Amino acid sequence: MKILWNDQIVDEKEVKIGYEDRGYQFGDGIYEVIKIYNADVFTATEHIDRLYASADKIQLVIPYTKDVLHKMLHELIEINEVQNGHIYLQVTRGTSPRQHNFPLPVVESVLTAYTKETTRPLAELENGVKVCFVEDVRWLRCDIKSLNLLGNVLAKQEAVSKNCYEAIQHRGEIITEGSSSNVYGIKDGVLYTHPVSNLILNGITRKVILDCCQEVGIQVVEEAFTKEQALEMDEFIMSSTNAEVMPIISIDGHMIGNGKRGEWTEKLQQAFEKKIPATLEV
Repeated sequence: MKILWNDQIVDEKEVKIGYEDRGYQFGDGIYEVIKIYNADVFTATEHIDRLYASADKIQLVIPYTKDVLHKMLHELIEINEVQNGHIYLQVTRGTSPRQHNFPLPVVESVLTAYTKETTRPLAELENGVKVCFVEDVRWLRCDIKSLNLLGNVLAKQEAVSKNCYEAIQHRGEIITEGSSSNVYGIKDGVLYTHPVSNLILNGITRKVILDCCQEVGIQVVEEAFTKEQALEMDEFIMSSTNAEVMPIISIDGHMIGNGKRGEWTEKLQQAFEKKIPATLEV
């Protein structure tokens, strides 16, 4: 497999990351996961824009223009001959002697990206998944897609230990988002989701879903809701780059609706699929 390492595409064995890289020692960096459908990147502009926005929030300089980065990612997909899967892309503040403050003089950031061939979770998209509640113990800048993911990792591991697909996080009684997803409840034909703030990541798939809501005619209310309200929803869904529009059929063993994918969820899935390449092979 070939890896994008800074501005070069090289064999994976050639990539060498310094032991004092700040991403390794501090989680001092940012990342994106971008979906590949039919050998092309989906919502690439939105992902790259968010990458640069995250960089600005932590005063990190990405030494390439957005156009150059787009070009390099397309070359990486072509060289690795990926049809359906995703790109993982990260940028760290670079390698320098260990100190908590930013390096002085400034060092060049380190960019790496690789591709992975994956299939769509078709069975789960049809049948739905089970999730559990987990207290949200992360820091207060969840709007930054940073490498500091230990809180997310612990939440996901708790979900896995309970044989669940995802952890639905909450601060007190208020639902925020999943450990690696955004979440939504549907009640009486209205979709509810936590408003964009520092407490959630404004997901790219989230933005696509909100566009789909307009197309299918479901009202959207960006308003926080509680754990109790979540259990009373007619339908519940989560979304991410790889999970797409994923139905949730139970939370902590409590059945949502009739325990099956709901009508609004199916409509949103159909609207979402119309936005990805028509030649997608499943």
